[in-house]
Amino acid sequence: MTTSPVRLALGSAIGTTFEWYDFMVYNTLAALVFNHVFFPEALPWMGTLLAFSTYAVGYVSRPLGSVIFGWLGDRTGRRHVLMLTLALMGLTTGLIALLPGYARLGAISPVLLVLLRFLQGIALGGEWAGALLLTAEQNSETAMGMGATWSQLGPGLGTVLSAGVIWGVTRSMDAASFQDWGWRLPLFLSLLLLAAGWVVRSSLSEPPQFAERKARGEVLANPVGAVLRHHGRSLLIAASTRIGPDVLYALLTVFSLSYVTQTGEHTRSAALMAVFAGSAWGVIVTLLAGRFSNRWGAKRIFLVGTVCALPAAFVFFWCAASHQALMLGFGICLGLSVHAITYAVQGALISQQFPVEVRYSGSSIAYTCGSLAGGGAFAPLIMVTLFRATHLELSISLYVVVALLVSGAGAMLARGTR
Repeated sequence: MTTSPVRLALGSAIGTTFEWYDFMVYNTLAALVFNHVFFPEALPWMGTLLAFSTYAVGYVSRPLGSVIFGWLGDRTGRRHVLMLTLALMGLTTGLIALLPGYARLGAISPVLLVLLRFLQGIALGGEWAGALLLTAEQNSETAMGMGATWSQLGPGLGTVLSAGVIWGVTRSMDAASFQDWGWRLPLFLSLLLLAAGWVVRSSLSEPPQFAERKARGEVLANPVGAVLRHHGRSLLIAASTRIGPDVLYALLTVFSLSYVTQTGEHTRSAALMAVFAGSAWGVIVTLLAGRFSNRWGAKRIFLVGTVCALPAAFVFFWCAASHQALMLGFGICLGLSVHAITYAVQGALISQQFPVEVRYSGSSIAYTCGSLAGGGAFAPLIMVTLFRATHLELSISLYVVVALLVSGAGAMLARGTR
């Protein structure tokens, strides 16, 4: 059975959009209210640090998800694994929406929050590579660029939806109501996205590149072990391309919210609207970059985006200091646009480092471990700590630059196709 390209693209994009919506709703709430709801007895900056620690837990658990679901994906197929990750993300998000705060459960409440966040990370760790390969493997390796872009729309679309929904909820009630119960509404809304994603994905077929190998009995018994034994260099190169873009993304979509509100530079609504606008524009840039990658190659596009991203942090802080909402929006839009250039082709660049028989496992492990090792998991924590220690935005900007240079060096060593 074959599936139309439109349905494949929709199945790839809608699943990652749903899962990133859940992930980004959590991240945004961690920056805005979780310090009050789950860590109310801590000092303001310590509460923020603890809330961002739960953000990091979702990254720490991703490699575990990449191993579990990567092994399943290379053994049984891409589509079945994607249904499992979708269900797991929906279940954990629904439970977080129902979780009582510290005032009712005491110390048990933040412990349960961390556990649910851990499960969220496992689901996301297995989701990305499967959604990517669902469309990328419909074509030859030299034409994977645009096919791999559809799953890359998920973070942008998910961030647009999460920022828009949270902005709408915060505008419709006072701050006390939002902190008391309103923050749960965006989490409940994700159940509608889960239903849509389930309906679309349940009718998809396996991509030909994998289906043909499985039909010939060429499936490996231990694809994860094969990646670690025979593809170590590819794993390191692919993982390094995650570092810079992840750190930049954490600055613009997570740290920025707490920074501009706690320093009094801008209101919460202005910050959310800036992230919303930047993410929406980033979706357009993602499509354009993916389109050009088939012509110029994912590696070349990625390097261009990395160079353009180097001044993004400096521009963001300069714009944030202006006290003008329009300037804040410009700084975040610019940063998320150059991030979108790198992220649009990152899937194709990473997956091209591995052969078909270990591609799910290799891509998943590289993607998740790159985020973890590079600081994407702990980037907001590192940024809060740097700013607390130095009181200088320059220290954070330099941190972002170093991370981008590491990714650029990795991309220079990567295997590229045109």
